[in-house]
Amino acid sequence: MEKKDIEYFKEFLQNRLEELLDHADGTVSGMIAPKGNFPDPADRASLETDRNFMLRIRDRENKLIKKIKAALDRIDDDTFGICEKCGEDISLKRLEVRPVTTRCINCKTKEEAVERSLGL
Repeated sequence: MEKKDIEYFKEFLQNRLEELLDHADGTVSGMIAPKGNFPDPADRASLETDRNFMLRIRDRENKLIKKIKAALDRIDDDTFGICEKCGEDISLKRLEVRPVTTRCINCKTKEEAVERSLGL
């Protein structure tokens, strides 16, 4: 992979990481703030549903944050864009779609086929 490609992905991942961390800060402060007293159980249920939905989104974002940090570590140790399974280069097209990936399309396809056959 060319140096300009590495720099592009590094900048992209760092920007995405900052964006996700900013969202996480907003969620914490939003959950600490009091929401008032709801005499109507339906209003309270709606608030709880919204809160649970937001927590699920933030949990997914937290997992993505970990993957982004791992991808940035791979950039630093010159293993970014190399399949951890077979050692071949991961295509730029695949990295553009999923820059946190650790597997080339062939290895990932095989892995998913095995998971489907095992019912996972």
